[in-house]
Order: sequence, then structure tokens, then C-alpha cells
Amino acid sequence: MGRIGIGPFGLLRGGTSMTETIAITTLGCKANQFDSEMMRESLERSGFEIIPFPQRADIYIINTCTVTHRADYQSRQLIRRAKRLNPSSLIVVTGCYSQVYPEEVQGVEGVGVVLGNGEKASIADILRNPLKGSSPMVSVGDMEKERQIGEANIDRFSRHTRALLKVQDGCNASCAYCIIPRARGRSRSLDLVGVFHRLQRLENSGFKEVVLTGIHLGIYGSDLSPPTSLAELCEKTNDIPAPQRIRLSSIEPADFRPELIQSIASSPRLCNHLHIPMQSGDDDILRRMNRNYDRNFFADLVQTLVHRIPDINIGVDVIVGFPGEGEKEFRNTYDFLEKSDIGYLHVFPFSRRRGTEAYQFAHQVDPRTKKGRCEALRALGRRKRAAFHGRFLGRELEVLVEGKRDKHTGRLKGYSRNYIPVLVEGGDSLVNREIRVSVTALEDGRVVGRIVGDIPGR
Repeated sequence: MGRIGIGPFGLLRGGTSMTETIAITTLGCKANQFDSEMMRESLERSGFEIIPFPQRADIYIINTCTVTHRADYQSRQLIRRAKRLNPSSLIVVTGCYSQVYPEEVQGVEGVGVVLGNGEKASIADILRNPLKGSSPMVSVGDMEKERQIGEANIDRFSRHTRALLKVQDGCNASCAYCIIPRARGRSRSLDLVGVFHRLQRLENSGFKEVVLTGIHLGIYGSDLSPPTSLAELCEKTNDIPAPQRIRLSSIEPADFRPELIQSIASSPRLCNHLHIPMQSGDDDILRRMNRNYDRNFFADLVQTLVHRIPDINIGVDVIVGFPGEGEKEFRNTYDFLEKSDIGYLHVFPFSRRRGTEAYQFAHQVDPRTKKGRCEALRALGRRKRAAFHGRFLGRELEVLVEGKRDKHTGRLKGYSRNYIPVLVEGGDSLVNREIRVSVTALEDGRVVGRIVGDIPGR
């Protein structure tokens, strides 16, 4: 879809010498968070002033998600909230909700500009040009035609100690429940030289940790010429200037080939923390979802990772209430997770998305049943998290101190390499330093430690 209308904000754009303020807010995944930071830097270089979202701004940018109906609803809420903050502001809506359902977004009262995912890189140019007319401006390209990952050099991240680096975008899978391939297009990777260049820039900017992120990260490099792999990328990060901690975002189960596991296990930089979307512990449901593994494969994978990577923390995504999930199928998932050596769960109720295969499936699960099953799995997740954290009482962890203190206790907060949040007493001089902490207590679900000392060179 091209531009089908022009908005009513011509007097605001390009006709004033005053610096215009922009507030950006983001829903969804780490790839979307990276995109927001890319837009922020681009806009700042173009002379706009970026301010926090709750403040009154001339322009609001809402970077949306559409993975569930709730994400769509939250996006619409943010649009309305922005309009209340400043009724005369320009509301720009971009991201996956805009990409997949632009007409729906265009119809939300107050929206002035609708941009797809492919238009994010040009947002500064779009906002510099005068906009005239009475209808929202809509510019949404065809993501299926995208063959290059967007270029972005980001040297700092607002309100973050750790940096994000998107090395892959798009998805080649065809999971029955997922709309994201329509929103992001096919898999596209940043070449190794580009990755290493950006890692060095982030290291030079003082970041101690970077998260390598993507939509289908596990197939990184398969589209490049010559092809490469996530395993090769992980292995080569040991030999280049880069932040001392590298964390991987979500990786699909079938993408854990032996060479990738070996690269993670042997790397001094790669964190011993992985997030894996399991989605169901029932084989019939996995087949209906078009997932390319079964529960035995997943169980073997978890055991291999636990055996090969000491103290690894494995997080798991689960979808509850997929069409055809009866009590037996749910119990298979619950029992499987209860026995698995995992550290935490992310639980999502199934959401019917127009344009997906599962939208038409029979045997939809009623909302009340889904809610009850979600509550049961979330309670199990809390027990799994507490049990994993309890394993480290009396032990030492390497913790990177973050910039925000814990709002309940006022203590410094940081994350261990295996993604345990730890609270410690200390001064602000410890922010963005990796320290050694002895775990002394678990207080109301929080891990509390005592600083043992700095880690040399960190």
C-alpha cells in the first residue's frame, strides 16, 4: 500500500524555526524496541528533541505490536492517551499493527500518520516534509518484497544499561497462530562485518552487555551470500572488540544445532541464559500449530543444554487455549513443564489473528477456560522461578548493575549472566559495572545479595 492520503498538519511541519518535541513509546518484542531506538537517533540527528512519552509533545510516535488482540487494544489505548496529553499533537503510528491492519489504525480517532515497518528508517524525512490535507497519511509497503535488513548505527540506548543489536529480521516459518511473517516479511540478516562493526561501536560507547535480537534469530545468516550461521557469529565474537557480555534473544527449538550449542557453551562472552518458545507440551497441539518438533525433542534439548552449559537459565514461552486443546492436552503441557529443568515461563492465551491458518480452526477454547489455564501455568512459573533462584543461595554471581534502583527497596538492581535479578546495597558509582555478589536471601520473590568485590577489568 502506498500513500493514500495526507494529514492536516502542514503548519506544524517545516514552517517553524522552533525545535519540535517527539515522544516515542513502544509495545512488543526486543526487535521493536531496537527499531524505536533507531528512530530516536535518526530524529535527534535531524534536529528533533526527544522527550519521555508521558510528557506533552508536538509529535507522538507509537511503535505497535500485533501479536495478540490485547496488543492491538493497547496500541489503540496509547493513541488515545497521546491525544489527551496534547490534543493538537501529530500522532504517528508505526510497527506491526500498522503494517498488518493499516485501515484499522487509520480509523482510530486522532491518528495523523500511519507507517509500516519498512518506513521506520525514513521517519525523519517523512516528518520533515510538509503534510497537507484532511485525511491521515498512510505509507505502508509490502514487507514480502524486503530483502535487506535496515541499516542502523545506534551508539546509545535511552534508559538502558544493556544495548540491543538487531542482527536479523523477518521469519520464514508458517506457524498456524502467528501473524508476524506478514508484519515483518521473510528472514533478512545483517552480514558479519556489519555485526562486528556495530558490536565494536557499542563497546566503545561503554556498554557492558548487548542482546543480539531478531524475529527468527536461529536462522541468522542463511540468507547471506555466502551463507553463515548464528553459531559462526557466536564463535567469532570471541575474537573481536565487543561488550564483555553477549546475550541471545529467543531461539526456536529446532534451530539449536550441535554447533550452536557448542559455540554458546565454549564462549566466555555468551551468557548462560536462553529463551525458547516451546508453545505446547502436547504433540497433537504442536502438529496443529505447525511446529516442527515434538515434546520428546524439546525434553532432549533441555537436558542437553543443562548438561552442556553450567547453571543455565532456560525460559519458555507457552500458548494456552489453542483450538482443540482439551483438558488432556493442557494437562500434558502442565505435567511436561512441571518436570522440565527450566527457570521461568512466559504464558500467553491463544489469540485469533485474521490472516492466520488457526483463525478458521474449529474447537476454539472459551475465554474463561483459557484464563483459568493461564493462571495455573503462571502459578507453576512462579514456583519454577523461585526454585531456580533458590539454587544460588550462598553462591556467588557476576551481576551487571543497572541504572534504575528497585522501586520497593531502593537497592541497586542488576542481572546475573544467567538472568537472575539481584538486589544489593551500594552507591550509584556501581552503575554499569559488573560486580561479584554473594546471594544471601530470597525476600518476597526477590534475590538479595552482598557485594563481594569488583571483577577485574569489568
